[in-house]
Amino acid sequence: MLRRLGMGLGLLVVLAFGTLAIVSHFSGVQIPIDIVALTAARDGVPLESSMIEAHGIRLHVVQAGPVDGPPVVLLHGYPEFWWAWHAQIARLALAGFRVIAPDQRGYNGSDKPDGVSAYTRELLAQDLVDLIHHLGHQQVYLAGHDWGGAIAWKLVIEHPELFRKLVMFNAPHPFSFRDVEQSPEAKPKTINWYRYFFQLSMIPEMVGRLGNWGLLVDNLRQTSRPGTFPDADMDLYRYAWDRDDSMHAMVNWYRAAGSGPDIAGDGQVKIPVRIVWGFGDRFFDSRLAKLSLNHCANATLVEVPNAGHWLLHEEPDLTSQQMIEFFQAP
Repeated sequence: MLRRLGMGLGLLVVLAFGTLAIVSHFSGVQIPIDIVALTAARDGVPLESSMIEAHGIRLHVVQAGPVDGPPVVLLHGYPEFWWAWHAQIARLALAGFRVIAPDQRGYNGSDKPDGVSAYTRELLAQDLVDLIHHLGHQQVYLAGHDWGGAIAWKLVIEHPELFRKLVMFNAPHPFSFRDVEQSPEAKPKTINWYRYFFQLSMIPEMVGRLGNWGLLVDNLRQTSRPGTFPDADMDLYRYAWDRDDSMHAMVNWYRAAGSGPDIAGDGQVKIPVRIVWGFGDRFFDSRLAKLSLNHCANATLVEVPNAGHWLLHEEPDLTSQQMIEFFQAP
């Protein structure tokens, strides 16, 4: 009797899992969109889209601005892609910079190698080193946000010779997490449940697709100022998430993250740094911004009290101007 009951429950689980897989797949299917052409027309700045070999994979890279302009590399975070910087790309290009905005490994148009081990920070950072070399640049300016910021910190610490200056948007220095744990102050509440949820196998990918990517859309909208992510923008994101099973690769970034900061040496940043921080961030403890300064030889903090984690979208003019002024300064 117990054996039959167990077999019956097992069959129900298999059926439920299979049903979830089928429903979630079709719920998330999107019609292809030429995001590059659409954005170029909307923002009024010519964009160049190409696939570039880097570190054994192909990265989709969008570039803009004069070819001989000072190069700026922009690194997006989760769950975004190159388009996260579209407003900043236009402004930087008009200011004379050569803007380089890749889809990082596993995102949107870039290759999505199999396995969690293909998304270690070491590999993710080396992708960018190879990309810079492939494009023929000796040194570049760098900006990062969220996960792109985590990779940017690693790059400037371990490859300082490649970078002139760094602007960081709401991405704390890896060692600042250790610092805040040792702080006697009470921790403010932050949203971090998804980090544990993403360690599950297959479930996050299927749940993410349900309701036409409802969970991811709600995540963006509920943690930003009202109106920050309109329906037209969400259509672009939905296509990027659906494209070539991007969601699976995106989640693998978290699965491969491990427990440590994965930074060589003492973590000290020697190049000039500007940290621009939306203090309404619901994902990161705001103390991390100031603690990050302790790991930089030459850094300043710009506090943006009326913005949150998605300040690239909430404050496109301010974030663009911060980069332009900082990069142009002697």
